[in-house]
Amino acid sequence: MTVDEFVKTKILPEFQPVVVMLRELMREAAPDVKEEIRYGIPAFKGRRILAVISPTKKDITFAFSRGAEFEDKYGLLQGKGTVSKHVKIKNIHDVNKEALRYYIRQALEFDAR
Repeated sequence: MTVDEFVKTKILPEFQPVVVMLRELMREAAPDVKEEIRYGIPAFKGRRILAVISPTKKDITFAFSRGAEFEDKYGLLQGKGTVSKHVKIKNIHDVNKEALRYYIRQALEFDAR
């Protein structure tokens, strides 16, 4: 299954614009990162997996593999894990793109180490 097929078949219609926006943001902020289906969901991979998009019935979870190590000046990262942290997004109007770019930059920096 491709990521496009996943979006069409596995993402609720009201959340599809969120996923489209996240994919565009990743292409813009991390052009060399590969987009693929991993663990049954869209993943963005550099040397390792940087981030994943996970749909729920209530929102889209945009999770960063090493998010627990990020500096979080925006205070948007959630999660109890000691490795991964995520941002929950319900609609594109709630999105702080500047904050997401900031997290993506950090994901790239950690991946380069």
